[in-house]
Formats: sequence, structure tokens, C-alpha cells
Amino acid sequence: MANRPTRTRGLTLQHQQQQSRARWTTHLTEILVNLMVDQVHKGNRKNHNFGKKAWKYMCDEFHKRTGLKWDKEQLKNRGAVLRRIYVTVTSLLDRSDFSWDESTGAIVASDEVWAEYVKEHPDAETLKVSGCPIYKELCTIFSEPPTNGKHDHPAEHEGGDPKSRPLEQEVSSSDSEEANDAVNDQETIQPSTPSTTGIRKRGRKGIDDAIAGAILEMAAASKLRTAATQQHNARYTIANCIAELDKMQGVDEQVYFAALDLFNKPIAREVFLSLKGEKRLIWLLRKCTSDPVL
Repeated sequence: MANRPTRTRGLTLQHQQQQSRARWTTHLTEILVNLMVDQVHKGNRKNHNFGKKAWKYMCDEFHKRTGLKWDKEQLKNRGAVLRRIYVTVTSLLDRSDFSWDESTGAIVASDEVWAEYVKEHPDAETLKVSGCPIYKELCTIFSEPPTNGKHDHPAEHEGGDPKSRPLEQEVSSSDSEEANDAVNDQETIQPSTPSTTGIRKRGRKGIDDAIAGAILEMAAASKLRTAATQQHNARYTIANCIAELDKMQGVDEQVYFAALDLFNKPIAREVFLSLKGEKRLIWLLRKCTSDPVL
């Protein structure tokens, strides 16, 4: 009987360790970001923070979409990482020599400017490589309440005064969120000890590592998409279509040259190369004689 409390504490610590090992992929992060944006649009972000009902909804919906029953603290921890990414990127874009390309998510600057900046901020190397494809969504989530998610794009960096709020205030709002949750949830907080400073430093380092990991995940996903696109485009080229066309029998001159015009269209090239045998000729005759424009 005397061993039960110790065993219970051991199981609790083991559970906490398992919970802290949640592996966030780019896809899972995008799901959470979309849920947070949705809550902003619904007006469920008060004083820069989400309330308990909003977090409960996001936890339940996250479970429905992913099958992962992660708790509020796990989602909030990821939210804290996203907030730090937002603050970091916003701080970077406050400089006139940096800009954000919404279409690619890249943070644009000359090689010389990047080199000088990375010397002072080595952690920014990951942002140089991957950019921040979700920065528009992060602006919706973490910007001032008056905008309340109605950003069409992070216009504060298109010109004019880019500071929607002081960065120090943005960072401190995370501490405020923790304080509010402590009151709302009536959590028991252990009194401070002399080792608190060391714990905070280790916690901050963990968050910085998580930010770097998240950015690397986005970079890896972006590279995979680019590689897949390049591989797809390399397969369905005009040269490949002409090579296959030259192998075909029974193609008269009129159809042949009409096919060359048709191959200017990517979809037509893909359809042509995907067809097999006599179906290619039938398709070409139909496209190049009955309706040459298509």
C-alpha cells in the first residue's frame, strides 16, 4: 500500500513524458493553424488569447481530423512555437531590406543582406532556406484584435508602418495567456525556487529548438513539393510528346502539325502520353480534326 503513491507519481511522470514527445509534422501544424484561424474568425480570441472553450473545440476537432487525442497543453505548446515564429519573422520583416513573398512563402533579401543578418542571428539560417509559408495565417492568429483575422495579406510589410504592435508586447502576451489559464483552470502552481531561472533558460532553448524544427519541416515539405512538380513536368514535355508522335503509324501531315500546336497545352501533353496504343491516334484525330482549338 505504501508504494502506491510512488508508483502513481511514476506513471504520471511517464505519461507526461509521452505527451511531451508529440511529433508535429507540417501537415499536423497546418491543421492546427487552420483551426486557430477559424476560431479567430469566429471571435473566440479575446485579449490576444483563446479561451478554454476554444481550446476544447480545437482539441476535439484536431482529434477528429487526425485521430490523435492530444490535450490542450500539447496544442498550446505548439501554439507558443508558432507565436515565436511569428514574432521572429515580423521582427525580420520590420527591416526595409527584407520582404515576404506570399506566393512562395520565401523571405526575400539579397545574399549580402542575408549573410550580414545570419552573422548576428545564426538561427535565421532556417528562415533563409525555407521562408515562412504560413506567415499570412500567423498574422491572422497573433495580430492585434481590431484586425481579428481579416488580413487579406500581411499588408503591414507592404509599406507604411509595419509595427502592428511592439514585439515585446507580443512575447509578453504568451506569458499573459499562461497566467490567465492558470486562473481559469484553477491549476496549482508550485512556488518559485532558486532554480527557476535555470528551468526557464532550458525551456526557452527547447522552444527555440522547436521553432528551428518546425521551420525545417516546412522546408522539407516545400522541397518535396518542388521535386514532385519538377518530376511531373520532366515526364510530360513537348519533346517526349514529339518522340512518341514520331513512333506512331498512320499520322498524316495535317494531324502531325496540328498535334504540335496541341502539345503547347500541358493537359493535352499529359493526356497524350498517358494514352496507350491506338487510343492515342483516335484521340489526336478527334482533337486535331473535329475541334482543332481544344
